[in-house]
Amino acid sequence: MLNRLIQYTGSESGEAAMTKKNIKLPHDHGVQTYEALEKMPEDGEFADASAVFGLISDATRLEILWLLCHSEDCVMNIAAAVGMSSPAVSHHLRLLKQSKLISSRKEGKEVYYRLADTADARLMHGIIDAAFERKSKENK
Repeated sequence: MLNRLIQYTGSESGEAAMTKKNIKLPHDHGVQTYEALEKMPEDGEFADASAVFGLISDATRLEILWLLCHSEDCVMNIAAAVGMSSPAVSHHLRLLKQSKLISSRKEGKEVYYRLADTADARLMHGIIDAAFERKSKENK
């Protein structure tokens, strides 16, 4: 990861201050943006977050994840619930599991899927529920 430095004049004396990114803003509107840049996550963190949001940008995966936020079930039942073939659902489940948004457990020959017990999964659950709650309020 690049560890860039930002130089800006944030004091009355005009002394240069250093932060973690090397960005010089073309206009001086105070230090608010520079303060935000001090806290800005690294580029890789944006890529990681984008990848997680990219997973739920697919309507089918979003539907599967919504279902698993509210229940635990096997591939066959998930496939029936979303109207897809088991192999297609398995593909989506694999991607969600790789991202650690869902987990699985095996009972005999059956594999059950559910929302993972991770901070990212709980955050996505909250976002998904809030999005649908907002939409249902708009439709009333």
